[in-house]
Amino acid sequence: MIVLDKVRKTFDDGRTWAVDGISLTVSEGETLVLLGSSGCGKTTTLKMVNRLIEPSGGTIRVDGRDIMQENPIALRRAIGYVFQGIGLLPHLTVAENVAVVLRLTGRPASERRDRARMLLETVDLPPDLYAAQYPDQLSGGQKQRVGVARALAADPDYLLMDEPFGALDALTRDRLQQELLDLKRRIRKTIIFVTHDIFEALALADRIAVMHNGRIEQTGAPGELLKRPETDFVRNLFGRPAAQLKQFEARAA
Repeated sequence: MIVLDKVRKTFDDGRTWAVDGISLTVSEGETLVLLGSSGCGKTTTLKMVNRLIEPSGGTIRVDGRDIMQENPIALRRAIGYVFQGIGLLPHLTVAENVAVVLRLTGRPASERRDRARMLLETVDLPPDLYAAQYPDQLSGGQKQRVGVARALAADPDYLLMDEPFGALDALTRDRLQQELLDLKRRIRKTIIFVTHDIFEALALADRIAVMHNGRIEQTGAPGELLKRPETDFVRNLFGRPAAQLKQFEARAA
């Protein structure tokens, strides 16, 4: 479980809050989507969970432990992180990229190799075809799959995903969204997923936290937000385009 209690973050002048007192609980096995436009604080919130950004106030607990009492390097290695830029190391093979955290933690070469091959199978990249390739030999969607496999390498309970499919074409993005849902069914993980795409949020989330100006406007299941918006911002967000959202409304009924 991940618990954020009145978490805040300010930058530069100490007066402008990027995140202003948000509280959230992410239950075991849940996918919580942080949904909002650019600059609303969703990525800042995500990065505070593993201390890529240090909070200015409030408390974040992972498995009941205050993250500020944890070694930040150990904390980050224990939480999988997938982001839009992917960040594969160009001089390493696909298998070496997948296993890089295992190498940093001193796992033996045979274990790293076996784990990388298993994970490449898991993300539908047959290792006999892809393990020895380099990132520049892969398509955008294939690179993103490698990024997911790398995040799973140390078998973390938690995954943080920062707009991982945002730079991909629509068909590839839709396919990877479905693969993520399938992966979630097969490998139970607790996920915080950041997106500005309302349809992506509706497709992937168990719950959605709608963020605006550094605050949470409303948190709820997709069907709840569609049917019972609590603020004008949420009502406007989910009210357009109404025709396209009807398919999700029908699923939530």
